Amino acid sequence: MRSWIGPLARRLHFYAGLFIGPFILIAALTGATYAVMPTVEKALYTTELSAPAYQEAGTVQPLSQQIGVADEVMAGREGYALAAVRPAPELGTTTRIMYSHPDLEASESHAVFVDPVSLEVRGQETVYGTSGALPARTAISQFHRHLGLGEPGRLYSELAASWLWIVALGGLALWILGRASRRKKRASRPRGHRASRLHASLGVWALLGALFLSATGLTWSAHAGANVTDLRAALGWTTPSVSTGLPAAEAADPSSGGSVDSGGEALTTADTFDAVWAAGRDVNIDTDLVEIKPAAEAGSAWTVTEIQRHYPTKVDSVAVDPRTLEVVDQVDFADYSVPAKLARWGVDLHMGTLFGLANEVVLAGLALSFVALVILGYALWIKRGASGPGRAPRAGALTRAPWWGLVLVLGAAAGIGVFLPLFGLSLAAFVVVDGVLAWAPWRRDRRPTPSAELT
Repeated sequence: MRSWIGPLARRLHFYAGLFIGPFILIAALTGATYAVMPTVEKALYTTELSAPAYQEAGTVQPLSQQIGVADEVMAGREGYALAAVRPAPELGTTTRIMYSHPDLEASESHAVFVDPVSLEVRGQETVYGTSGALPARTAISQFHRHLGLGEPGRLYSELAASWLWIVALGGLALWILGRASRRKKRASRPRGHRASRLHASLGVWALLGALFLSATGLTWSAHAGANVTDLRAALGWTTPSVSTGLPAAEAADPSSGGSVDSGGEALTTADTFDAVWAAGRDVNIDTDLVEIKPAAEAGSAWTVTEIQRHYPTKVDSVAVDPRTLEVVDQVDFADYSVPAKLARWGVDLHMGTLFGLANEVVLAGLALSFVALVILGYALWIKRGASGPGRAPRAGALTRAPWWGLVLVLGAAAGIGVFLPLFGLSLAAFVVVDGVLAWAPWRRDRRPTPSAELT
């Protein structure tokens, strides 16, 4: 088996590192930057995020009054509609009054930051997603995701995520085969020059992180991500969501402000935010980090959703009838299936929010280790060439494989390629190019150059 598995792993590791390395490098650099942005964001947007009057422990004003102040700021701006409210989660922080607009990108809102005690407007910014990322963090996130090129740019990150685990496992195979071939007394010491030892050791230590980031990163990708979604749906691993449907006889028109309290007295839409939030707290909303959304359309309930992404995870949600203030549906994180919980934790761990600052530091360190691995890999490739970049490891590994080995490799490549389309297409391109280079009749010297060990 060593006569073909080792050379195959070496050649695959070489080509993947050579051609996919730049994509992994960009993803790692932007990922390391994004990992620390939650902390950096607090320093960049101190004015918007801090509430001096609230820091002095004054009386918090009702949400209706805070919304009224924000509405005054937004008065006269066409196309903006009140979309959600995030009450100040803790002492010294601001409330976010969030507005939608047709010109905003998907998941974006225009937020007005209000001191909940003094009702001072502390600023306005465009925020993104459940994380509420402010412009600086959003810019890093979008560049990490698609290089700022929109949907076509997502191909780069999908390529990086599709190949990262292949590169990592290929490196592990080389490391294991290298250790097995050494004498027992030297088994614990990788051989080779210093850069090679560092590349091997760093790769082994970063292996689990690479596999994790590759798997979770693929869930956001365009093509492989769709397959992941379909697979989760087929296996019943989807994340449950609260139902906002109301019986037709009880449906309220959210644009009319025609909700009523338990005494039958009419409430304004702003007043309803306070009432709906109180209704949610009476059931299972036990954290102050929440988002309150009015009904999206007539016949729908309002929702109160916990958005605490650090551990312990709090993402419970309730649907509240705005007419009766009755909770008509609820979803608790405790009731999630195990796969759904793992998916939630995996996403939050990938984004650096699950364990706060510690998560940010570890994630940034892991991403920077990928940067070092890519740079070291290119340095080794260049250094091993006699008068330029080193040649590829010897071809023809599969010609020495038994029939079952050939079937296993080709079957695995085909299966993975179907599930990860960009991996399959790029692998096919590698095979074609490699075949042309290996067997081209115009090559003067077709003698293979033995590959130096990466370990």
